[in-house]
Amino acid sequence: MNLLPRPVSYVDGGRLCEYRGWETVLVDGPPGGYRLLSSDDGVLIEANDAAGEMNALQTLRQLLGPQAFRAAGEKPVVIPACEIVDHPRFQWRGVMLDVSRHFLPKREVLRYVELLSAHKLNVLHLHLTDDQGWRFEVKRYPKLTEVGSWREDSRFGDRRSAGMAGRPHGGFYTQDDLREIVEYARSRHIAVIPEIDIPGHSQAAIAAYPELGVHGGGVWTDWGVNERVLNTDESTVDFYRNVFDELMDVFPSEVIGLGGDEAPGHEGELVRAIAKHVVRGGRRPYGWDEVLESGPLPVGTIVASWRGVEPGITALREGHDVVMCPEQHVYLDYRQSESLDEPIPVGTVTTLEDVYAWDPVPAGLTGEEPGRLLGAQANIWTEHLDSARRVDYAAFPRLAAFAEVMWSPAEKDPQFVQRLAEHHLPRLDALGVEYRPLDGPLPWQKLPGVPGFPR
Repeated sequence: MNLLPRPVSYVDGGRLCEYRGWETVLVDGPPGGYRLLSSDDGVLIEANDAAGEMNALQTLRQLLGPQAFRAAGEKPVVIPACEIVDHPRFQWRGVMLDVSRHFLPKREVLRYVELLSAHKLNVLHLHLTDDQGWRFEVKRYPKLTEVGSWREDSRFGDRRSAGMAGRPHGGFYTQDDLREIVEYARSRHIAVIPEIDIPGHSQAAIAAYPELGVHGGGVWTDWGVNERVLNTDESTVDFYRNVFDELMDVFPSEVIGLGGDEAPGHEGELVRAIAKHVVRGGRRPYGWDEVLESGPLPVGTIVASWRGVEPGITALREGHDVVMCPEQHVYLDYRQSESLDEPIPVGTVTTLEDVYAWDPVPAGLTGEEPGRLLGAQANIWTEHLDSARRVDYAAFPRLAAFAEVMWSPAEKDPQFVQRLAEHHLPRLDALGVEYRPLDGPLPWQKLPGVPGFPR
């Protein structure tokens, strides 16, 4: 459990001990699990693996209080005497961060790695390309970033409005930047999964190399589903094989994302060809649930179920491993209340309580499906989140609720919101996270008059 791990048995009625560091030993047990014992003799961590030690250290940090989450200043010297035995419910505890629609500088991605680690989340899915921008340096095809990494303007609010921001937007990561992010995350036992989206959401690539597309056009300045997609010429398949070769060279993760969503016409041939290429590279393809409509997929393909839970159930029954991320429950760009004060209100209302109430295991499963439910991820799309401050507002504290759902047993704690307010929000304050207050946005977090599209 992330906010206050359980089960917890306190020694000597909650007596405080002097904190003098810790000792770690490895033991057998569930992956990511640990036992933490704090007493007058010091802190002993029995970790089931290296990730378990990291999880135990994050719990120790929580026990030391909010001051332990500050980068500098006087550190705590006492810790409760206690024994904590803990392990995660799911092995895939992920967050998708869309850095394509609005680019986040490398420093902000590294900060989110730290925030994921603090919440015992262990997968960062980077959505690196879309119609509105290409963020991955491909040395063989330099125009992808020279042309495709920036756009002339951006819709400000929902696409059904007439407003535009009136300024260009852009940015990209060099391969060295991404290797740095990968290593920074690896040291915190977080896997970074890259995604190059095909065959739709590809207008930035088509702007750079028009021969890839069915139609031409520049980097898109609007939001929503774009009818312009990649063609299925063999030269296009070869182009993307080369792109994915460089992607797999930079990202050592077992899993490689290839998108496959919202492509009018469902150009399945391209998706299957690149999925097979990923497998030949010794990796596992990972796609949004529309890939199930692309025809037979390679063994090992992982499906992200975003259009509800039903596609995930279908995928499990077909033998695919699944990550649950249904938009109705864990799309953190969706509005957080019915209030008109919510900035650019889009999607269905998804409150903090809604996120905490969700169970990643759908009711329709029997346990006999040939595929495995690996876990779930929360998705943070950034069409309407044009800065790190806006991402913070959308993500937190709902991401804390998601983290607890992914770690803890299925039973819900009626005191969750109270514990969050008393214990965890002060930690977020110490970390400098500009979260949405529980009673609504602060004056500077509102965007009055900017239209959204609430459902």
